[in-house]
Amino acid sequence: MSSPRTENIRISIRFGFTMKKFLFLLLCSAGLVFCQPAFAVQKLPSSDCLDAKIGQMILVGFRGLLVDEGSPIVRDIRSKTIGGVILFDYDVPSGSHVRNIQSPHQVKTMVKKLKSFSDVPLFVAIDQEGGKVSRLKSCYGFPDSVSASFLGHADNLDETSRTAEITAQTLKDLGINVNFAPVVDLNRNPENPVIGELERSYSPDSSVVIRHARATIDAFHRYGVLCAIKHFPGHGSSDSDSHEGFVDVTDSWAPEELLPFEALIRLKKADFVMTAHVMNRKLDPLWPATLSTHILSGILRINLVYTGVVISDDLQMGAIRLNYSLERAIYRAILAGCDMLVFANNSIYDEMIASRAHSIIRKLVLQKNLISPARINTSYKRIMALKSRLH
Repeated sequence: MSSPRTENIRISIRFGFTMKKFLFLLLCSAGLVFCQPAFAVQKLPSSDCLDAKIGQMILVGFRGLLVDEGSPIVRDIRSKTIGGVILFDYDVPSGSHVRNIQSPHQVKTMVKKLKSFSDVPLFVAIDQEGGKVSRLKSCYGFPDSVSASFLGHADNLDETSRTAEITAQTLKDLGINVNFAPVVDLNRNPENPVIGELERSYSPDSSVVIRHARATIDAFHRYGVLCAIKHFPGHGSSDSDSHEGFVDVTDSWAPEELLPFEALIRLKKADFVMTAHVMNRKLDPLWPATLSTHILSGILRINLVYTGVVISDDLQMGAIRLNYSLERAIYRAILAGCDMLVFANNSIYDEMIASRAHSIIRKLVLQKNLISPARINTSYKRIMALKSRLH
């Protein structure tokens, strides 16, 4: 199966990167890439306004089963340093099963408390994909769940909808309003340690992935929960894990991996698109997808006509952290087209990561003149438009 847009991408790959130069000029003319002369004459927003807008671009993980006025995460919320949080059941850096999830009552109480400290709707996110990637496990008192692979193999849309509704109802009851799911990567390599082996993909067949991802998203939307389709432009063919280090899919990736993203975007089912930390030299010879202007602002925004929120995968994962400084990663991610930056605090733990990231973005705008205030405002508007849909 193919489409006009994926055929265009095939052509751009076949003829090298002359298209990249064209896209750069097009982006500049559209105001998506900010050239220095244009930036120099723009009026800067007030400090308080800029700080609040930058804060909405940051989403972090934290430690604790309970929060109060003295909690570091509450400090970040109150100071408008963040726009969202992500919950985990297992703390990887310490090897502890005590993180954010202990029981339904505990999670509901904590989420309600977190939201009470924010005067702007707070994204409360989780990776509740089902099967092996489930933070809300039955041992904590939550419903059992099955994997995307199980559902795709059964290929029963009614069953997929029922399964998604159970999870959606659970998230709604807890106050969690964002699920970083479904995975729409094609299962091109069943031995892929981070997709195939964990049964996170519905199928190697794009039509199966599209049908089941759509049914899943529709179920979550019925319960007021937003979804993130991931991992753009495709992580399913990799043979290594970007949590651990550099991942290159140049020789294994195919344009068909864009089809689920294209279809779900066309159907207006993509609340967020989450990026992949994969190097794909067919699409960009220099930068992994999360940091690539060609992939995010070019292919995703222009070719696939996506106008919603682009959210990075965790910028503390090894593929980024071990290859780029924090400032370089943040600068490149925003330049590429990311609207929200995720620091899950679950590869390494940095209690001050939110304030550090915020300060870096502020410096890039106000001191180094490398990011336009208009670029910050564009992301802020997208984020706030999405938050306006929260119940």
